[in-house]
Amino acid sequence: MLAFYADSFVLPLPTGHRFPMAKYGRLRERLKTDCPGVRLGQAEAATDGELALVHTPTYIAAIAQGGLSAAAQREIGFPWSPGMAERARRSVGATLQATRAAMAGEGIAANLAGGTHHAYADKGSGFCVFNDIAVSARLMQAEHARHHRMAGGPLRVAIVDLDVHQGNGTARIFASDDTVFTLSMHGARNFPFRKEPSDLDVELPDGCTDAAYLEALEVALDELSHRFEPDLVLYLAGADPHEGDRLGRLKLSFDGLEARDRRVMDWAWQRRLPLAFCMAGGYGTDLETTVQVQVNTYRVALEYHRRWAAAAVQRGN
Repeated sequence: MLAFYADSFVLPLPTGHRFPMAKYGRLRERLKTDCPGVRLGQAEAATDGELALVHTPTYIAAIAQGGLSAAAQREIGFPWSPGMAERARRSVGATLQATRAAMAGEGIAANLAGGTHHAYADKGSGFCVFNDIAVSARLMQAEHARHHRMAGGPLRVAIVDLDVHQGNGTARIFASDDTVFTLSMHGARNFPFRKEPSDLDVELPDGCTDAAYLEALEVALDELSHRFEPDLVLYLAGADPHEGDRLGRLKLSFDGLEARDRRVMDWAWQRRLPLAFCMAGGYGTDLETTVQVQVNTYRVALEYHRRWAAAAVQRGN
């Protein structure tokens, strides 16, 4: 299974900053030892043209040239630097590469980072600079339109956002677009405190545990099935619903999150929908807790990648 990383492009942060930058490199180390079936590749940088499918030219230029105001940097949560700008482009690039791979026959592929769902078209927020999921949806639609000009309608994309925080930027970007369905399942009392309406929002109470979470997910996927027929699934597999997360406020166990991942991936597999996933949030009091949640996600994904590979062999025969 292909997975793309950008952790060698380090964002310099001041001492004591609460964003756990080290988790990305640590995840790559763990995948090398624990999940040898994952084929790791370094992410390419998203181009201005790719970013402009979602983001305004003024905002793209401000990130590239260091033109962000102090207030805009505070809203993002990162000080501007050339490293910040490069890493943001690579994070988008990784999701683009994963989505292309999934669409090209891999069936499932991943970004070791990404899930930057708080970024709007014209600004960043909540540790999110560019919106990798939105750019990937738009680019896949554009490439599909070029290759299928005379057949069928637009590529229809389902975004299944299971980060503990609502995907407000993504919801705003696709608010009037009936070719993209946005599902966000998140903590009701968590960031962002001013939420944007998704196509389907599922708000969870503080302290939500495995059984209630999985029941809510089942209902949400069933509603998605009745309201929308996607051609592609983009999945934000946040580690922050875990009970050990310092920002999550939910109480899911390792087993509960693994069951969550399996349910989403099985839902896509049953419909033979290509799926690209990214890791989104994770702020464990213990960094290894966050990384373990993410490693578990990759273990589940490898099972479904093997199913896609076996199906390809059968078609070849």
